[in-house]
Amino acid sequence: MIQLNPEFFNKNGKEYVLLPYEEFVKIEELLEDLEDLQDLRTIRQEERDSHSVSLDDVKQMFDI
Repeated sequence: MIQLNPEFFNKNGKEYVLLPYEEFVKIEELLEDLEDLQDLRTIRQEERDSHSVSLDDVKQMFDI
């Protein structure tokens, strides 16, 4: 787990969080990894949902 050291402040009625740059970069990398994992899961699910045909079936279909 990442140790975060946020600083909270308000400006013009909005709340903001300030992080050290190194912590921001770590969070950004983790988010990219999470997006990659979600993409992989989506691809795997699409592969499971798709209809596939074995090579032997294709050969039989084309009398090869």
